[in-house]
Amino acid sequence: MSVDLAHIRQVMAEADCLYTEEQVEAAISQVAETINGELADRNPVVFCVMNGGLIFSGKLVPKLNFPLELSYLHATRYRNETSGGELFWKAKPEISFIDRDVLIIDDILDEGHTLGAIIDFCRHAGAAAVHTAVLIDKDHQRKARPDLKADYVGLSCIDRYIFGYGMDYKGYWRNAPGIYAVKGL
Repeated sequence: MSVDLAHIRQVMAEADCLYTEEQVEAAISQVAETINGELADRNPVVFCVMNGGLIFSGKLVPKLNFPLELSYLHATRYRNETSGGELFWKAKPEISFIDRDVLIIDDILDEGHTLGAIIDFCRHAGAAAVHTAVLIDKDHQRKARPDLKADYVGLSCIDRYIFGYGMDYKGYWRNAPGIYAVKGL
């Protein structure tokens, strides 16, 4: 598949910055402070949801001042597209979390299909409790399960197609230093 890099660059050039790097970093610090207060004595297993949760996890986990086990899982509905499809597991958790608290770190709670499926998987596989941390909670009425809420949220966001800090546009710009919205989406 050929990628039109000129288009990818144009998307960034025209994007609206919703949150600056400084705003995102402050939100991550606030999430860490809350998690430190609530999970420090719970001996959690922490799972980064790849690929989107990579940057948020990398920024958040060093701010957690308690012992934890860290691993990853990879489930996706997007596969570098701009709309989601069926859940696809690329890598299931390899660390046992039976009778343990689990903290799932992901980039965004959008409609919640992926995060909901991961939570259900962890609960059915024997987790004592499942906690979720997301950098962005998108504000709209299309949640897959109205009761699905992240326990720890960095920032809320308007209902636009966003990228940066782990979130991508067609596989690109996960590395953008802020949260950006694609022009017209």
